[in-house]
This record gives sequence, structure tokens and C-alpha cells, in this order.
Amino acid sequence: MPFDPGTPTLDPVGVPTGRGTGEMVSEAVEVARVVDRAHRESWSTVLSSVVRLTRDLDLAEDCTQDAFVQALRTWPDGIPDNPAGWLTTVARRLALDRLRRETNLRRKLPLLVEQPDDAEQPTDPLRLVFTCCHPALARESQVALTLRLICGLTTREVAAVLLIGEATAAARITRAKKKIAAAGIPYRIPADHELPARMDVVLTVVHLVYTAGYVATGVELTRTDLTGRAIELARMLERLMPDEAEPLALLGLLLMTEARGDARVSADGELVLLADQDRSRWDVKLLAEGVSRATAALQRGNGRFALQAAVAGLHVTAPSWEKTDWGQVVRMYDAMMVSWPTPIVALNRVAARSLVPGADLEAVLVELDALSKEPALATYAYLPATRADVLTRLDRPGQAAEAYEQAIHLTANETERRFLTTRLTNLNR
Repeated sequence: MPFDPGTPTLDPVGVPTGRGTGEMVSEAVEVARVVDRAHRESWSTVLSSVVRLTRDLDLAEDCTQDAFVQALRTWPDGIPDNPAGWLTTVARRLALDRLRRETNLRRKLPLLVEQPDDAEQPTDPLRLVFTCCHPALARESQVALTLRLICGLTTREVAAVLLIGEATAAARITRAKKKIAAAGIPYRIPADHELPARMDVVLTVVHLVYTAGYVATGVELTRTDLTGRAIELARMLERLMPDEAEPLALLGLLLMTEARGDARVSADGELVLLADQDRSRWDVKLLAEGVSRATAALQRGNGRFALQAAVAGLHVTAPSWEKTDWGQVVRMYDAMMVSWPTPIVALNRVAARSLVPGADLEAVLVELDALSKEPALATYAYLPATRADVLTRLDRPGQAAEAYEQAIHLTANETERRFLTTRLTNLNR
């Protein structure tokens, strides 16, 4: 769960005397900022290390959270050189203390596959992903739990990413934790013969981690800690399964998307859509690597991540937005609808169809109206935003304004909300 630096009360005990209130407040703010950054960058690493020690998800979460609280209280006396290492040491010590107090240690530990050790394991986050994506868990619970533990997202944020209610997300997470404990699901990367059964859901989770960071909730448009974590996990998966097309495709997709990151925000912090981006600001090195990975994946197969990577490739290799091969983009989405017929894929397909030269926008609007009946899209801001764009091009400003107002209400990101508000304001000019 994301750490709220405003929740615990800073303990003034031990703060040297002689400093003014303003200086102490400034110091507390700086410590809170550092702790918040450490939470974003190191939550999953610290948690994974404690899970490896305890094999108990609830205990590991509690002790990891307590370590961050201790950081708020003690770092005013000096911020450590290695915040992540400090947090890991404290969280593991807290966990050991808790375990020693248990009267029946064996009852509290799920079955162990290997003995825990103190050495840091670079694959710990990936182990945690595979633990959460065990076939014994329902797929929807696998995804919700992994987003909670790997991303450190709140239940509310998990619900927003999955387009479900908060109570539903909480129930999925709780059920998954209980199942892991009851079934003694091991904390490890599966053997080679077990990987195929978990590959699709693991890839889905990594993609959702990236999505959660690409358009974050709150003020920032992007949370680079989440996008970076997703790319790191995708690289681990590609190394783990070098002969599989889909991990390679996912990595290519994420790299091509990440390459456009700097151009998504203007100098004054406003959202810039792909159509208006300065392509000279794209990261050429990441683009080249992403296109190379995506091309290699497409040569091996046409799974859903390969097809998504193909769409991204069509965007980044086009000379300009106007010269994008929209017909080919639509064909990629047509293929996706065969193997992965989800409402969001359908929405992306319709949005692409609206951009094909000479498109019948009235027919596009009919398809969008049909999609508005999909329960999964009821809170998805991009549906009314797409409708608003099509209605604007059909010269129906009144209806477009209603659609923009709905999209503004649904979006959880302040930067996107400002962008949509500007679009709404411009309708009346």
C-alpha cells in the first residue's frame, strides 16, 4: 500500500535543541519527501525480501509498513546513505521479532521450498510476481494481489486500474492472501515446465504495472517508479524465457511507449497527445531497442502483446501522425479482437477507425454508443473522451461538451483533467 507520509506523527524526541520551529518543520518535510521517494522506488524490493524470510504476506506487509514509519521517526537524526538497505534491514528485524514471539512458528509459516537467507536476491520481485500468479488462485485475484504487492498501490488504485469497485478489489486481495497461506504456495520462480501455465497472467500483470504508472492517479501524469519497475520485470521475464515471443513483445511494447515519455508533457507541465508531440524529443535509443524486440517477437508469433507492440511500432515508425497507416492499425486491432476480445481493445479499435481517412464518423459514433453499455467501461474516462472527440468532429458541440464533462468527472489524473477541461472550454470559442 502506498505510504502516506502525512499519517504518522513525527517523534520530536532526540531532535537537538536550539533549532527553531521553522527549521524543524523544514527538516520534517525533507524527511517525508525522502521516505515517500523510497517508498515509490523500494517498496517491492523491501517487501519481497521480507516475504522471502517469512513466507507470510500479511506479516511482511505489516513489517514493511512499520519500517517506513520508523524511518519517518528516526531519519530526522540523519538520512542513511542507502535508504532501501536501511528499510530492508529494519523490516526483516521487525519480522524476526514478530516470529520469535509466536508460540507456534511452524503454524505461521507456509511450506518452504528453500531456506531463507540474508543475501539480497535481485529476482525477489519476480519471485513475488510468480507467487501471486500461482494457478491455484483465480486469475482476477492474481492480478489484484500482484498490483497491490508489487506496485504498492492502495486498494482504491488497484480498483481504478482494473476498472472494478473498491470493495471488489479488496475482496480479491484478501481471498488471494488466504489461499496462498492455506495452500502453502511457495515463494519461488517456477520450474521451466511450470512457466507456460503462468506466463500470460504474469505478462498481464507487468503490463498493468506499467499502465498504472503511465497514467497515474493524482497530480503527476506519470509515475516513473512504476513504469521503471515494469520495464525491469519485463527484462527479467525476457531473460527467463528467451525463446518465447510474448515476453519479448511486451518488452518491446513498453520500451517504445517509454521512449515517448518526455514528449508527453509540455514545458509548462501540460499533457501533449501523440498527434502533437515533438518527435525529436523521443528517446532514439529506447525506440530502436523497442522496435527491434517487437520485430523479433512478430517473427515468432502473433500473440496479443505482439499485436500491441505492432500497433506501437506503426506509431513510432510513421513519419508523422498524419502519415500513420491507420488502416493497418485497425487490422492489428481486428486481429486482437479475435484472440483477446475485451471492451478496451474494442474501444481502441473504434478510436483507430475514426482516424482512417474518409471514416464514417456516424458509424463510429454508433459503435461508441454500443460500447457505453459495457459494464467494464462504465468508469473508463477514455470512452467519453473518445466520444467527445468524434462529436466535435461531427460539429455537435453541445453533445461533445456533455461527453467531455463525463470524462472530466471520471479521470483520476489532474494533468489529464486540465487537458480535458481545456478541450471543453475551447468548444465554446
